[in-house]
Amino acid sequence: MTDIGGHIHLVLPDATERAACFRALAAGTERIVRSFASADAWIEAAGEDSCGILLFHWRQPGTADGATLLGRVAARAGIAAFVAAEQLSIAESRAILCGGARDLLPAPLDPRLVRRTVDAALAEWRLHQIARDRHREAEARLAALTPRERDILAAIAAGLGNKAIARRLDLSPRTVEVHRANIMRRAGAGNVAELLRLQFIAELAHGAPTNQVRFGA
Repeated sequence: MTDIGGHIHLVLPDATERAACFRALAAGTERIVRSFASADAWIEAAGEDSCGILLFHWRQPGTADGATLLGRVAARAGIAAFVAAEQLSIAESRAILCGGARDLLPAPLDPRLVRRTVDAALAEWRLHQIARDRHREAEARLAALTPRERDILAAIAAGLGNKAIARRLDLSPRTVEVHRANIMRRAGAGNVAELLRLQFIAELAHGAPTNQVRFGA
């Protein structure tokens, strides 16, 4: 998932809608929410430098349009884009999502839906951050293992006992025991279950979420 720890930016031409969405997102939180009347205004303010979540109408007044905004977002990591639009064709919707938008929201915007959507995105990001931190911790704790110790750890993870590991790696059972003790010490693991958990977390691949069209919550 994209890291969305920055400010929330609204690029909504309609002043009433912009104010309603601003209030919905800012209420009861310490989030920094900024609003802009047009894509031109957002670009002029260099909005991408501090933006974490960007919500904008696909149809924009002025010289810059929604495609321009999406292009700028796609060129920078760390921004999750949500596009508000109405009466889009399937081809247009597909192009927007394939172009880097996180989701499509129906226009005119319902502030309650906007709040739920942003809250869900932030919650998902926090979970991703926790998983990434655990992954990094596990990698760091296993980084000190020697190549031989990594071979033995892989064999332990495969469910092999000391004698089977010794036969596989052409070692004595006593040597395997010494290596196992060193692995536990280097990894800071209190037991085999914790060691295997570290191994599993360290090997986890980070997958990106699939973009889906969701009109509603």
